[in-house]
Amino acid sequence: MTSITAELISDYRVDITNGTHTWRADEPVDVGGDNTGPNPYDLLLGSLAACTSITLSMYAKRKNVEITSLSVEYTHKKVHVDDCGECDDSKKGMVDHLTSRIFIDGDFDDAVRKRFEYIAQNCPVHKTLAAGIVFDEIVFAG
Repeated sequence: MTSITAELISDYRVDITNGTHTWRADEPVDVGGDNTGPNPYDLLLGSLAACTSITLSMYAKRKNVEITSLSVEYTHKKVHVDDCGECDDSKKGMVDHLTSRIFIDGDFDDAVRKRFEYIAQNCPVHKTLAAGIVFDEIVFAG
């Protein structure tokens, strides 16, 4: 089980820890933050990009595929469901839309590149987000 703690330091600045590492989130100045760290959506996309990169690297090592460079870019935007070609009819209003771009070079052919596309969509964080998340009730502790 993973556990993360976030402590509000000032205004919108938050220090985050998993007990071993500490990092920071904040909001940009134009929305009232101090811009001392990435915003929460940037952290979410960073988690997804890191997981995708690690998953592709693990796959390449297991299959002895030489990768000379790898970078992953995710963009996030809110779009209306009517403008979302991939959305089903059960969704209403605005939806979160993620777009990925994977830049990977190495000694492999188009068949391996196609397999990389499949592997990228099956990194654990991608699968978690795609499946949806169940939240337990919120408990306020005093």
